Amino acid sequence: MDVHIQEVVATVRTVNSDALLTQRTLTKIVGTVLSAVRAEHAAEQRRKTDRRVTNGARDEQEGEAG
Repeated sequence: MDVHIQEVVATVRTVNSDALLTQRTLTKIVGTVLSAVRAEHAAEQRRKTDRRVTNGARDEQEGEAG
């Protein structure tokens, strides 16, 4: 059985693709990304500290002073 549609009625909505990211949304995205980058940087610094071989507390204190 063949069906033939003779007329179609539809509503089509369009948006401006530039308007999808408002300033507020973009600010939230950037803030989230910066927080993640800072957290990763801090974690990397902790990993470096954990891997560093020293001669004990004296080396640690001298490193802070110098």
